[in-house]
Amino acid sequence: MYGKAETLVLLDREEIAYELYEHVAVYTVAEAVAAGIPHRELGAKNLFLRDDKHRAYYLVCLPDEKNVSLREVQERLGSRRLSFASEKDLRSMLGLVPGAVTPLGALNDVERRVEVVIDQALVDAGHLTVHPCDNTATVLLATSDLIALLRERGHDVRVVDL
Repeated sequence: MYGKAETLVLLDREEIAYELYEHVAVYTVAEAVAAGIPHRELGAKNLFLRDDKHRAYYLVCLPDEKNVSLREVQERLGSRRLSFASEKDLRSMLGLVPGAVTPLGALNDVERRVEVVIDQALVDAGHLTVHPCDNTATVLLATSDLIALLRERGHDVRVVDL
C-alpha cells in the first residue's frame, strides 16, 4: 500500500524529479491556499467518481480553479450518470481518506478498476501539484511523468479537455 513515504521512495527510485512541500493537513482547495503551498497556479483538485451502476470509477484531476459539473464530466467521458464515490470505496480501492485524493492513489488500485482522468489544461501547464497519498504533503512534478508512471504500472490514464 502506497502512503506518503512509499510514494516518495517510488518517485526517487524511478528518478522522477519532484519538489516536496510538507504542511498541515489540508482537506479543501481553500485550506491548501491558506496553508501557503507553493505553485498555487499548478494546483490540482481531484474528484473520485462512480457511475450509477457502480461499474465504472474515475479519479478526475483538474486545475484547482476550474469548475465543471458532474454532468459535463459525464458527457466528456461518455459515461453513465456520475456521482461521488463513497468514502468506503475511496479507502478500499485507493487506500486514501477524504482530503488526500490524488492520482497517485491509483498506485493502490491493485484491481485496476479506477480510470485516471487528467484535464488537458494540466497537461498543457506541464506540471501539477498533488498529494503523495497523504494530505500533509504536496509534490510538484511534471504532468508527463505522472502519466507515464501510472501507465507503466498498468493504470488507464485518459487526458480530456474538461
